[in-house]
Amino acid sequence: MSSKNTRPRRVLIIVENLPSPFDRRVWQEATTLHQSGYEVSIICPTGKGYEKKYEVIDGIHIYRHNLPLEAEGALGYLYEYSAALFWEFILAWKVLLTRGFDVINACNPPDNIFIVGGFFRLLGKKFLFDHHDINPELYEAKFGRRDFFYKVMLAWERMTFWLAGVSIATNESYRKIAIERGGMDPDKVFVVRSGPKLDRLRIVPPVEALKKGRKYLVGYVGVMGAQEGIDYLLRSIRYIVKELNRSDIQFGLVGGGTSLDEMQAYAEELGVAEYVTFTGRVPDKDLLEMLNTADVCVNPDVANEMNDKSTMNKIMEYMALGKPVVQFDLTEGRFSAQQASLYADRNNEVDFAKKIVELLEKPELREEMGAFGARRVEQELEWKYEAPKLLRAYDVLFDG
Repeated sequence: MSSKNTRPRRVLIIVENLPSPFDRRVWQEATTLHQSGYEVSIICPTGKGYEKKYEVIDGIHIYRHNLPLEAEGALGYLYEYSAALFWEFILAWKVLLTRGFDVINACNPPDNIFIVGGFFRLLGKKFLFDHHDINPELYEAKFGRRDFFYKVMLAWERMTFWLAGVSIATNESYRKIAIERGGMDPDKVFVVRSGPKLDRLRIVPPVEALKKGRKYLVGYVGVMGAQEGIDYLLRSIRYIVKELNRSDIQFGLVGGGTSLDEMQAYAEELGVAEYVTFTGRVPDKDLLEMLNTADVCVNPDVANEMNDKSTMNKIMEYMALGKPVVQFDLTEGRFSAQQASLYADRNNEVDFAKKIVELLEKPELREEMGAFGARRVEQELEWKYEAPKLLRAYDVLFDG
């Protein structure tokens, strides 16, 4: 990367929506860069269990700031983004004047971190865009409209790509957007998938108590938000319990988010609350126990433009643990899972329910699908296959 007589390359990663090291993709990127000789700093928000404003973990310097609220409406997001930008500017100056940096790695959402990156480009710093979510589609998925704020999202996206010397995409769909909508040089757009690290996703003994006395457990891990389809899953559970008369299945839903309370109330309204365990955000130990105990894992992401083009980390995590998957038939979801999943008709909760029951009643099929998924992760999708692509993107950025 650099000769013995030159200083290490210095990277400042800015992420607004999750704290580090909780954000798995960001942390895998940061540790990969650090292990390759880079000096790495991260600016991110505080969060539950990550309240320290500054700490060093595994050689990575983390600077955290408060956010005023967990936004829900458009104005709430505007307030949150403005506060985040303020702290990102302040902390970027702090890093520059203490540790220094050569490049800002901006992780979206939102896409407005280009404002910080653009300012420091005037001071000779490089700018890399780490494209986690397609923000205009994310806005439409959350609010169901293409209004003034949707157009703002498109403008932010265009500015981000225009300023970026290199862009990293999580899949080929995102790479296509960077090239066609963002106008980027194809040679400057690199696909770096969010492959899991198998040293974290460990096989552990099942915890039968999580089944609440029932025969089967169906597992889910992810955010409890508007576009994650938890309402579809709950209606599928209602169909399984009320229409198929199945009382032998417990559902374990791991994760927090703005819709958690609403989804708990909805489970009560549908009359299925006793069949659903909502854990909220939990440590890795509890997450691994739930997923290892599960007989089937689900991804109920709503079929929309955002989710169709997005790679969901949860699918590869299920596969890494050898679990068969049920999901709606989405382009990138099918690419990730292939034969490790059954695919329900898009946004059809009844078909989703039937696919869950079908898998539960076929133990040999579950074993075959789970083994395929585990092999695919181990041989193709694990992070160790993506790390060299990340380093290549950085080489192109610094050599450009």
